[in-house]
Amino acid sequence: MTSIPTCWILTDGKQGMINQCLALAESVARTVIDKRVALRTPWRQLSPWLRLGGLLAMAPESDPIEPPWPDIVVACGRQSVVPALRVRRKSGGAVFTVYVQDPVIDPGHFDLVVAPRHDWRPEWEKATNVIVTTGAPNRVTRAQLAEAAERFGPRLDHLPRPRAAVLIGGPNAVFRFDASDMAALADRLAALARSGIGLMVTTSRRTGAENERILRDRLAGLPAEIWDGTGENPYFGYLALADAVIVTADSVNMVSEAAMTGKPIHVFEMAGGSDKFRAFHENMRQRGYTRPFVGPLEEWSYEPLDDTAMAAAEILRRIAVRKGAEGLDGRRERA
Repeated sequence: MTSIPTCWILTDGKQGMINQCLALAESVARTVIDKRVALRTPWRQLSPWLRLGGLLAMAPESDPIEPPWPDIVVACGRQSVVPALRVRRKSGGAVFTVYVQDPVIDPGHFDLVVAPRHDWRPEWEKATNVIVTTGAPNRVTRAQLAEAAERFGPRLDHLPRPRAAVLIGGPNAVFRFDASDMAALADRLAALARSGIGLMVTTSRRTGAENERILRDRLAGLPAEIWDGTGENPYFGYLALADAVIVTADSVNMVSEAAMTGKPIHVFEMAGGSDKFRAFHENMRQRGYTRPFVGPLEEWSYEPLDDTAMAAAEILRRIAVRKGAEGLDGRRERA
């Protein structure tokens, strides 16, 4: 599918944003350059509304935003707006600019906005350059899952079947996940393991040392592998070899990645949340991708959710249309 020579991704370094940008970039470009951007005050506080200033807006620790320009930019996060628009302006519009999520400002500043349904704004109704995804673009592919299953299969042969991949996040700006919450989740997982289900568990940076201790204590001696963060990350292997997925509610990315497998997704609900998270989870339940994790695992099926392929195809289509129009204009001028 890839046909674009070079792509920059622009983010402030948050892993969730990087993953979404990389998913699209790797689907459309042969060479991807990961640029981390940072803004000075007052741009840092006022982006994306304050867009003037050029290089003055960029903090010293930011990667350079200078020529030679790429063919396409994929940006995500408020701090990426100013540098993305600088690339578009300084390249004379030659660089195709994609923004992932809600840019807050008029989407017309970009060539394409790829926004999740839970970010939807009524004013986008007439926008011709906004496409809506169900979840978040992600790097999970069928080929990747097949390769990971082959690579990690022998290592996980000791676990009984059926197996569940358990993806655990942690507290963030809107969700709480303290020791009592982890204990409740760990007790449900332990009950599954005692019933003969093999668990493949991975945590995140946000999980926290105390929560990890509780998890390991409650699953000690049970058929469960908890990745300790050393060696090759088994994340894709866990997804590939699972019969079901259990995921905490704090991450749109993790739920979206799990939905690419086509396997039942059980969401562990957490205290807190926001209107956007509630809209996301309600939409995923209504469309048949997820159900609440209340104890026993359930079985159901759905067509794998591949937002990345849909968005990547639209990016390539629009670039092809643009190139065709440019070629037509050139022929008209020569005529």
